[in-house]
Amino acid sequence: MGRRWRDGPGSLIVPRDEGGGAPTAAPLVLPLEIAASYRARTRGLLGRDAIAGAMLLSPASGVHTFGMRIPIDVAYLDRRLTVLAVRTMRPGRLGLPRLRARHVLEAEAGAMAGWGLRAGVPLSIETA
Repeated sequence: MGRRWRDGPGSLIVPRDEGGGAPTAAPLVLPLEIAASYRARTRGLLGRDAIAGAMLLSPASGVHTFGMRIPIDVAYLDRRLTVLAVRTMRPGRLGLPRLRARHVLEAEAGAMAGWGLRAGVPLSIETA
């Protein structure tokens, strides 16, 4: 059975590597907003001009950017919080649902590349 979160703050933990594939540096810890209720997932990042860190939508397998003001990075995560794919979406787009995706992570466009997020990276989440 999958983990169930509540709406609220948390921390996203991204392992870091120096290109060799094995984590070598201290992990990157980022602020995270968790949207687990239907209302919070529906609202998501709508109407915002920026976000500090990222937002986790759970459960979710796809997103849209209708009504958004900024382009966003979207990472699709499986039930073990491993990144399946990362995409950048401009406002007014519909992202098709991903097979095996159980959670979606959203951040400002370009942020995930700076964090080193790509397919296969395992993430961790800590709640307050």
